[in-house]
Amino acid sequence: MRILITGGRGMLGRTLVRHWQGTHDLLVADLPEVDITDADSVGAAFAAFRPEVVVHCAAMTNVDACESDRDKAYLLNAQGTANVARAAAHAGARLIAISTDYVFSGDRPGDRVETDATAPNTVYGATKLAGEDAVRALCPDQVIARVAWLYGPGGPSFVHTMRRLAAEDPGRTLKVVDDQFGNPTSTDAVADALTAFLARPELRGTFHLTCEGVVTWCGFTREILRLAGFDGVTVSPCTTEEYPRPAPRPHYSALSKAKLAACGLPPMPPWQEALARFVAAEWPRQEA
Repeated sequence: MRILITGGRGMLGRTLVRHWQGTHDLLVADLPEVDITDADSVGAAFAAFRPEVVVHCAAMTNVDACESDRDKAYLLNAQGTANVARAAAHAGARLIAISTDYVFSGDRPGDRVETDATAPNTVYGATKLAGEDAVRALCPDQVIARVAWLYGPGGPSFVHTMRRLAAEDPGRTLKVVDDQFGNPTSTDAVADALTAFLARPELRGTFHLTCEGVVTWCGFTREILRLAGFDGVTVSPCTTEEYPRPAPRPHYSALSKAKLAACGLPPMPPWQEALARFVAAEWPRQEA
């Protein structure tokens, strides 16, 4: 099928291209060729390619930068998404829009289900929620896929940052937040899940596509460094208050995937399994 991928040069977009090239006819719709904030630019790309499916990955994802540039965050995450949703509906295409755990406040324990009330407390979360609302309002044939703690080939990601810091000083101590909980998720796991959605055109609505299992950033870091072979690095837990950021981070942002099972879709892999596959592929060990 003909699949248009907005933000196709980003981390998730690149993974989707790698998974689907040779199987589907792909258009990577990204800057400078396609600007999602320009409705005419989006419309021209759709008219030329005539997609059957659109996977909307393009977004402003730097959470702290969104806090300092609210207008740009709204333009990209809300208005840009509305432009894509409107064009998809006009083309009669199915729209799969990528969203985030940040649409929830994350202020209480317990895995969020798709129907839980949203309550973003960051500009990033609020603008992504506005994008979700635009998708629902403008494109009847739509899937909203929420992801979180994403990492993938080439980065940039938390996994790449922690490995780089360890490589710079293999005997160092890293202080990492240990009171924020979530689901580390690989772009390959998301790509596998979205491939299953391509085979189920009747599915619509909101779905959570994070890996299974809950861990803190500190626990995640320890597993990253163990798999990467940095046994000499000490990971020291700290609190959110000890590591303040411009945008407040959710305390508990794990997402439930029960809806996948209810719809007969494959389960998401455990986060440890997905991370092990990623580290082995991204940084293969040299044989002695």
